[in-house]
Amino acid sequence: MLANAERSTPAQTIAIDRQAHTITLWRRFAASPAKVFAAWTEPDHVRMWWDPSGAPLARCEIDLRIGGGFAFVPAGQPHMPFTGVYKEIAAPDTLVFDANGALGRVTLDDRDGGTLMTVCITCGSDEHLDMYLKLGIDVGTARTMDNLVSHVDRLAA
Repeated sequence: MLANAERSTPAQTIAIDRQAHTITLWRRFAASPAKVFAAWTEPDHVRMWWDPSGAPLARCEIDLRIGGGFAFVPAGQPHMPFTGVYKEIAAPDTLVFDANGALGRVTLDDRDGGTLMTVCITCGSDEHLDMYLKLGIDVGTARTMDNLVSHVDRLAA
């Protein structure tokens, strides 16, 4: 069993809270919350950054409404789509979805002319959190967030 942990780099902080069954990541952007929200919710954007490998998605479908779904299919792993259902949408600062039995919450706060993004993944149990950590979800999500930062930076250029 893994203990609570926190890892930080100049670009990102990741915290694992065993009691709350959460993996939380924080990132800063030079762009506005509206631009970051668009990058999370528009298929033409998501397909360019979602895959941790950096490759564009083979398929990206988004039905952006409460109860609407999404499907992100990596080009290299067409048999492993990431699918979920939107639970809360409050543009441009909050996006909540249920995916693979976990609840994902993205919060975008306007900070110092940019955005502080918090991504919190809440698992249903210790076993669920352990499974996610063994699969490398924390590392893969960190890479995906690196891709998101690069994508948003390109949009702002």
